[in-house]
Amino acid sequence: MISWGQILELRNDVGQDGFDEVISIFLEEVETTLNHLPQSSQLEEDLHALRGSAMTLGFRACAALCAQGEKLAGEGCADRVDLNAIQTTYLESKALFLAELPARLAA
Repeated sequence: MISWGQILELRNDVGQDGFDEVISIFLEEVETTLNHLPQSSQLEEDLHALRGSAMTLGFRACAALCAQGEKLAGEGCADRVDLNAIQTTYLESKALFLAELPARLAA
């Protein structure tokens, strides 16, 4: 569900202070985007951005669902995008991320 190697690499690249800021910005932007997806007039673009954000912090499962949705939206099948699955997977990934992050960073 989460690529911890990606997260550790990001933390090493930006430093701990930068990492904390990236996490804060990521969570805020993702949740804003998720909240407006059902009304989005540019679903393909929004899912593309969401996929990129998810990949930044190693939320692999969420990124994969966004990629599938992005493809469907690009093919004119936006009504087949499972927004509930994307939301649920994001929330599960976020909970796991926040619960395990301190121990993973301490290792």
